[in-house]
Amino acid sequence: MTCADAATNAPGQAAQRTSGSGGPAEEAALPERKGERTRRRILAAARRKFAEVGYERATIRAIATEADVDKSSVIQYFGSKQALFREAVHWQIPHDELTTSDPGHTVENRLRSMLGAWAADPDGPMAVLLRTSMTSDEAAELLRRHMTSEVTDHLAATIDAPDARLRAALFSAIMMGVAAQRYLLLLPDLAEADVEDIVRIATPLLRSLIAPDA
Repeated sequence: MTCADAATNAPGQAAQRTSGSGGPAEEAALPERKGERTRRRILAAARRKFAEVGYERATIRAIATEADVDKSSVIQYFGSKQALFREAVHWQIPHDELTTSDPGHTVENRLRSMLGAWAADPDGPMAVLLRTSMTSDEAAELLRRHMTSEVTDHLAATIDAPDARLRAALFSAIMMGVAAQRYLLLLPDLAEADVEDIVRIATPLLRSLIAPDA
């Protein structure tokens, strides 16, 4: 909790807020909302700092300064740098939202969703985890486990073809390679390409991996 969060819980100030506010229910929820905002600010600052200097060199003090909170607030919300890192780089793929009965449409959905997420936030959880995995064994292991459980395990279960897990792993590798070369390495032919051109050309290849008979 920051000093500002603690101040809103002072009895005198709570009484002042109740007179002329939206009522007891709204006031009861206010500290929780402020706490959640502080938590999100710390997570965003952590991603920026991890992306900038890597996992090993990032410190809780530097992250607290980046988030404009006390070091104790970071400890209170997350406990340790390791726990903060794991939450800061956690991401999930909305498989149900992206999957349709048509494998081609599913691939297009996945490509557009991934490219859109990386374009919207260069310091997003997936991008930061990939960057830090290049210099940190702990981050690399976390990336391996997360890619396996979040992508390979899920895709392999949907593939009705030989070598399902290898197909799923290749699918994941191609997707990650496209994102990394376009948004991290900024290779010109990919970085300057139109999203629709990438989707048009890559879709048949990716579809052949997960639905070779479709």
